Amino acid sequence: MKSIQKIALVLTKILELLHWVGTASMAALAICSVAAGPWLSGMLERILPQYGPELNTYGYEMTVTNAAGAVELRAVLLFGISAVFILSLMAMVFRNVHLILKKSQESTPFQPDNIRMLREIGIFCIAVPVIGLVMSAVSRLVLGVDAVETSVNLYGFSMGIIVLCLTQSFAHGAALEQDVEGLV
Repeated sequence: MKSIQKIALVLTKILELLHWVGTASMAALAICSVAAGPWLSGMLERILPQYGPELNTYGYEMTVTNAAGAVELRAVLLFGISAVFILSLMAMVFRNVHLILKKSQESTPFQPDNIRMLREIGIFCIAVPVIGLVMSAVSRLVLGVDAVETSVNLYGFSMGIIVLCLTQSFAHGAALEQDVEGLV
């Protein structure tokens, strides 16, 4: 059991770091779409035929080419901005999971800090599709209703609600643990 927990600790830290690298990459993509537009456009025009004209992160998908098939740099900028927020939230989810596992190694998981971090995980999971919906609306306003195609996966809502329900169970467990300690 200890080896599984050690593996989970390492994996959650690696996933957190990978999400922060992804966040920095998406920030660089957004900056390049403004500062080095022709270079980025040329690079994307070579890459997109192989992989498709859509960019996707955690269920938020945006087509970054126009009707003629040319790269729309404003769409790349908007996608980059939304991906920075989404990947940052997911990095924080893995950070909190890592901290919960670490704090629970030697003592009970029913600690106030763990309950707070679990609640934050639920909020972060719900915020991911909310950001997708908001950025989808912003993209339609900026680029025009017919100029952009976006898709948002709402799976994060259900995951967030499940985690928030688990938070209530952990809070109840903490209260029961305090009651038992008060009786002893």
